[in-house]
Amino acid sequence: MISVTRKSHFNAAHRLHNNEWSDEKNNNFYGLCNNKNYHGHNYDLEVTVKGEIDPESGYLVDMKVLSNIIEENICKKFDHKNLNLDTTEFKNLIPTAENIAVVIWNILREKIDKKLKLSIKLFETPRNFVEYSG
Repeated sequence: MISVTRKSHFNAAHRLHNNEWSDEKNNNFYGLCNNKNYHGHNYDLEVTVKGEIDPESGYLVDMKVLSNIIEENICKKFDHKNLNLDTTEFKNLIPTAENIAVVIWNILREKIDKKLKLSIKLFETPRNFVEYSG
């Protein structure tokens, strides 16, 4: 089994806020991330697929095809957007790094051959990242 990884990048703003909580509880729990005027991140995304090399092509996956899937379905959807206001995925879901990673994985899982294992790593900052494999 072999893995290949494609890196990508997008910028997005968000606010971490639970509508079921008081403003005080949100502020105490999320701190600066609860800024009512939102805040942004330069997200780095690594998409890894794992499987068996196709003996005919020598590829696990065509990296250009993988790149296009990420660009069309993730970057165009989230880049330079306010995740809370501009996307349907986070209308009722708090856009934490964890939730963003799961949403991205679910979108990509529908587009990538099911015979391939899929995992993603989402960097919110150079020191903070989440990984999700379904």
